[in-house]
Amino acid sequence: MGAPRDQILEIVREIVGPLVRADGGQVYLVAVGDRSLTLHLAGRFSGCPGNTLARRRVLEPLLTRRFPELKIEITSGPLLPAGAELVSD
Repeated sequence: MGAPRDQILEIVREIVGPLVRADGGQVYLVAVGDRSLTLHLAGRFSGCPGNTLARRRVLEPLLTRRFPELKIEITSGPLLPAGAELVSD
């Protein structure tokens, strides 16, 4: 069973977004489904070598702990993917 899209969006808006913003970054929602999520990190995360650490040690575990079957793709950089939407409070 896949995770419901609305639950994934809630976690992204209420937990992931504030974590990224607290470190001076921005998080964009690129695509979301019941079993997949694509995010894009910008701001301080766009060129920071530490963004790989943040993704692998914080963001991905946070999401997979809640949604074990979720396929997560997280990109970063100054250029936004087509259709990316800024995640805000």
